[in-house]
Amino acid sequence: MALRVVVVMGGPSEEHDVSCRSGQGVVEALARCQWIVESLLIPRAAGVDEALERARDGLTRARADVVFIALHGLFGEDGTIQQLCEELHLPYTGSDVLASRLGMDKVASKRRFEEAGLRVPRWRVIEGSRTEALRDLEGLAYPLVVKPARSGSSFGVSIVERADGMAAAIAQARRYGSTVLAEEFIAGRELTVGILGDTPLPVIEIRPRQGFFDFQAKYTQGATDYLVPAPIAEDIAASVQAAGLAAHRALGCRHLSRADLILDVRNTPMLLEVNTIPGFTPTSLLPKAAACLQLSYDELCERLALMACHETAIS
Repeated sequence: MALRVVVVMGGPSEEHDVSCRSGQGVVEALARCQWIVESLLIPRAAGVDEALERARDGLTRARADVVFIALHGLFGEDGTIQQLCEELHLPYTGSDVLASRLGMDKVASKRRFEEAGLRVPRWRVIEGSRTEALRDLEGLAYPLVVKPARSGSSFGVSIVERADGMAAAIAQARRYGSTVLAEEFIAGRELTVGILGDTPLPVIEIRPRQGFFDFQAKYTQGATDYLVPAPIAEDIAASVQAAGLAAHRALGCRHLSRADLILDVRNTPMLLEVNTIPGFTPTSLLPKAAACLQLSYDELCERLALMACHETAIS
């Protein structure tokens, strides 16, 4: 008997459009795999309360066997939709409520990574006014990466070369949340490693053609080169995969995640963050890595849906 899945996409975050592309790809893939598929689009303009009401109504009506969460950013990756699925006793893809909250909060996740012994760039939380912010940064060397603590897709991220650029960078980051993080810029090769189940996928190297890997570089065709698998020695690749898996476990993730790292000049993996719901278009990075293992996009989507079906529904 065919299983029924609801793919939730869209949402009120700034990542609405990316989420719709991820969700539509999943809908088409699962339909090809003979699932009974329904899409649930959460409007962009909805606030959290309205989004929750829309999601609750849609999931209650659908009578799904499983929910495939293709929401990115706030509402999707911060534990909100996961909590709703648990209240409705619906199995769902991806990490549970706690791991989702930790992954979305860069401050909380960095603390978990450090407790697990993982290498991360030196960092500080920026508080208060510009003067107070500069005081908070004592001990950090420029250049610095300034970013909102709870956002994705590189929204609000700046690289600051000197102190006189901090005010503008902080203001930019605060457009996406009141808590702002500064971390030392690590020169090196930008890598990402996906986790499927409890298995690291091949490492990918990310090479933006201009600047750094910001929103435009991520989502503009031809703006970034992706080397799959990354052209690095086997032992270094293994150390990157080990760091990604350790980060996945430190947050308590399940089913999938994708860790972003910098391989510094000493070939040491420096962990930046973990995405608990990485992009899921057919050309996104986690599907690219899975393809290296002869796992097609359709097979990847179906495997994740089946992982969720095998989870015991929370009573």
